[in-house]
Amino acid sequence: MITLADLPLRDDLVGAEPYGAPQLVVPVVLNVNENPYPPSATVRREMAEAVVEAAGQLNRYPEREALELRRDLANYLGHDLGPENIWVANGSNEIMSHLLTAFGGPGRRVLTFTPTYSMYPEYARNTCTEYVTAPRRADFTLDADLIVDAIEEHRPTVVLITTPNNPTGTTTSLQVIDEVCRRSDAIVVVDEAYQEFARTDSALELMTRHPRLVVSRTMSKAFALAGGRVGYLAAQPAVVDACRIVRLPYHLSAQTQAVARVALRHSDELLGRVHELAETARAFEAWLRTRGYDVVDSEANFTLFGRFADRHNVWQQLLDRGVLIRETGPDGYLRASAGTPAEMAALRDALDDISPTMLGEPTTRVDPVLQGETA
Repeated sequence: MITLADLPLRDDLVGAEPYGAPQLVVPVVLNVNENPYPPSATVRREMAEAVVEAAGQLNRYPEREALELRRDLANYLGHDLGPENIWVANGSNEIMSHLLTAFGGPGRRVLTFTPTYSMYPEYARNTCTEYVTAPRRADFTLDADLIVDAIEEHRPTVVLITTPNNPTGTTTSLQVIDEVCRRSDAIVVVDEAYQEFARTDSALELMTRHPRLVVSRTMSKAFALAGGRVGYLAAQPAVVDACRIVRLPYHLSAQTQAVARVALRHSDELLGRVHELAETARAFEAWLRTRGYDVVDSEANFTLFGRFADRHNVWQQLLDRGVLIRETGPDGYLRASAGTPAEMAALRDALDDISPTMLGEPTTRVDPVLQGETA
């Protein structure tokens, strides 16, 4: 047997740990922002039939360009987009990896604003792109001057703006994104993984004005398709072509393409829970405020709340009661996804069962750059 220390691992990977949120078998799982409602029996049957049909051609490579799926995604997004404006990959993780492989790399920088999604530094590391950050405002929002000042300081080739932001749920307005695109020549990637839950407009509204604007999405959350691993982007055809250059051949399986197309055909049904989950999260936030918690205003399907003197102790006490949420974000905060009524009741009961003396200023500080969530 050998260990990692015996292998010629890249220097920047020495000491690194594999990324991943806890996957524990507990009654209530509210830690990774999944949609708690699976596809209906009708949709599942159609997905199964599509997979069986695809299996008849598994001796052949899948359709390399996924053109039919890209056409379906363009129709779903609207805004006069066509398949040439869409790129699709194995989750939004691979979308971001394609973008940073194409536009990042040695000697180049990617800029984002903390606290935010904790996979961003790993995308940068894996593509040998320098990762630089600037802090968000005290309320975890962004304004155009803050972003442009950071761009002028760091000179990135790629800027990542996450809205609604993970783990805070805060949004960035179209006016801010529009101004940033006008004042910068960087590739501006607006990560809209939770856009379907938000009340604010999508950056897709700005696509025709700004040729270097990219909007990233996922089917994991709103479409209840986290296990399907489908992420996609909308951009100018030239950006799509750049991703096509760096993608691995046949990167999206035939089964994935088939299941995703079924999901899109049933978008009305699958998205029917989106409003309900957003309202569930907002109701939970209102309940938290009645208990004296500090709650960050969110437009996603999750809530960031605190502040706890020892958040890990609170996380563990909740887990001991069968409720798994996420220890993430700024120091002293925890994050909970919106769940079913029974799951939310269990979370509220567990929080009420924990001593209120858990609230208070944290005694340690954690680098918020390292906090976030899986896609």
